[in-house]
Amino acid sequence: MSVLEAILSPNWESRYHSFSADWSPEEEVASMSNGSGDEYSIVFSAAGAYVRGFAHESMMSPYLNDDPWPGVLDSVPNVFESCVQEPAFCDETGIPMVTACLWRETADDRWHAGEIDYPDGEEDPDGAAGLFGLLIDPTPEAFRRFAEDYYEVAVDLEAVRHIYALRPLTERVVTTLNPEVTLADLAEDLDTPGITSNSATAEMRKAPP
Repeated sequence: MSVLEAILSPNWESRYHSFSADWSPEEEVASMSNGSGDEYSIVFSAAGAYVRGFAHESMMSPYLNDDPWPGVLDSVPNVFESCVQEPAFCDETGIPMVTACLWRETADDRWHAGEIDYPDGEEDPDGAAGLFGLLIDPTPEAFRRFAEDYYEVAVDLEAVRHIYALRPLTERVVTTLNPEVTLADLAEDLDTPGITSNSATAEMRKAPP
């Protein structure tokens, strides 16, 4: 998704999804920021994977409750404590900006979440369905629907399928998706270890622990 958005949006500040393989010497991070306050971060490390989602209009938002909703973070294992307290995932006072949280340690056979009493009357109380939609439906067709809506351009499905299949990126594929971008224009993005593709990820880059 990061490669596709690097092609569709030459202006990196406008990109929606990003991936950084050099978040720290021990961690990689996939992230999303929709520019309106909703975001997620997925931290991959030797300990496993930690997923934090934040839907700013959710009834479970710390903005409304002064703290994370009860149960969201209470059961997170100690191996992910640095992720919970990561300044890039907190507000200026240190409160974690989170409405949905999942984790999976390396030896686990499934994902885990906390024991949560969700607010009544909400179809998507923690915002997870909206935040993680493209991860739940990881298909080229789903990405094209998203991209055509978000970027308001026609997106060639076969070119998207080419990139989703991890085939070598070619000039034809790039220009099919965006005639104003060449393969050479992507050199800086593609030569780095991972693609850093929005301002949130740039701000989140942290020093080694």
